[in-house]
Amino acid sequence: MRIEIAKTPQAAAESIAARIIKVLTEKPDAVLGLATGATMEPVYQALIAAHRRGEVSFAQAMSFNLDEYCGLSPTHPGSYRATMNRLLFDHVDIDHSRTFVPDGAMADPVLAAADYEERIAGAGGIDLQLLGIGRNGHIGFNEPGSAFDSHTRQVSLHPETLKANQGFFADGSVPHHAITMGIATILAARSILVLATGGAKSTAVSQAIEGPVSAECPASALQQHGDVCWVMDTAAAGGLSRAKAS
Repeated sequence: MRIEIAKTPQAAAESIAARIIKVLTEKPDAVLGLATGATMEPVYQALIAAHRRGEVSFAQAMSFNLDEYCGLSPTHPGSYRATMNRLLFDHVDIDHSRTFVPDGAMADPVLAAADYEERIAGAGGIDLQLLGIGRNGHIGFNEPGSAFDSHTRQVSLHPETLKANQGFFADGSVPHHAITMGIATILAARSILVLATGGAKSTAVSQAIEGPVSAECPASALQQHGDVCWVMDTAAAGGLSRAKAS
């Protein structure tokens, strides 16, 4: 596990973007695992800017997003498909047919989840998985109590998660279920990048990095992976021990 502490949230986001660019430079056809959420928006802004400067191409890349709300069409403004199109895909040279998001509108979420796992396997697995972390330690939509051997599946969202995501919906009505990559699916990625910013994430960060490996903090499962890099700002790192934060 590697830890990088940046002075500001913007600097942390730019560091994450630089690491993604490095992967695409070394392997243009890399399979990227992507995340949604306010924390990721400056990362995607930095990637778009780099693409416009000619510093990175997504033309050969493939992507798989972590999760999607159940019951939303891909065109719903609150869906993660629409969000990713708006924040990244519509502004770079990636082939939209090579960008994948779980099908939250499918009538049978079990089949939707199984199909997603098959698509990831068919792509050869994920080279670089980008993650955020929830205030309760969730990764993807794997809420506390999620099994470490879980794969893509339908989940119920924690009230805290629903509250945190209300701002992304005009009427504040967040779907209560989602399809998410499981913890085992995430851990199967060859390399993992985690971005955490803001003091509200500091407890979750310290529990994930320094606490026991426990289902009560899903992100603690990352301690079991051989190639994880945490990038955070000083506020998010505030709960770490002096040795970790130095």
